[in-house]
Amino acid sequence: MRIGLLGGSFDPPHNGHLLAAGDAYDALGLDRLVFVPTATQPLKAGQTIASPAQRLAMVRLLAGGDARFDVSTIEIDRGGLSYTVDTLTALSGQWPHAELFWLVGADVIETFAKWRAPQRIAELATIVVLRRTGEGATPDLASLPGSPRLLPSRRIDISSTEIRERVRAGKSIRGFVPDAVAELIAAERLYR
Repeated sequence: MRIGLLGGSFDPPHNGHLLAAGDAYDALGLDRLVFVPTATQPLKAGQTIASPAQRLAMVRLLAGGDARFDVSTIEIDRGGLSYTVDTLTALSGQWPHAELFWLVGADVIETFAKWRAPQRIAELATIVVLRRTGEGATPDLASLPGSPRLLPSRRIDISSTEIRERVRAGKSIRGFVPDAVAELIAAERLYR
């Protein structure tokens, strides 16, 4: 079984995440793609706005009824700082015969050396760097451990930061996020 894992704050999750997940699912020939919302990202501690429970609810709405996708609560259930190496260790025990792929954006290359146990992460999963089409020079994967893969993905100019700013400014976020996510953001009065 081939399982892709897409972690992040997802504050909020948006259509760019959904399209990147679908592209990775197809390109890597995955059997399942699992979204893994963090409890607290170590390099972004104190920067999330929505609670872990709210972000989890939004990711579940994002994944919807799509049979390709699943959502893991492993990091939120564990609480505290979310370290990829801890998550991959637990998931490799849960799926001992699966081939795991850890999906990251090209921006992660600069900070990956600061992650906890980067070499062990590469032993537990293939690191797959998602690079948006037309996004500058091809990233140098030489600084990453293991045998990382570069996966081109479509360019979607949507960011969680922009969505939060639009909500604060009273602008519509329809088209940026699935309708169900927009409705939850409105109902919970998030990002105001």
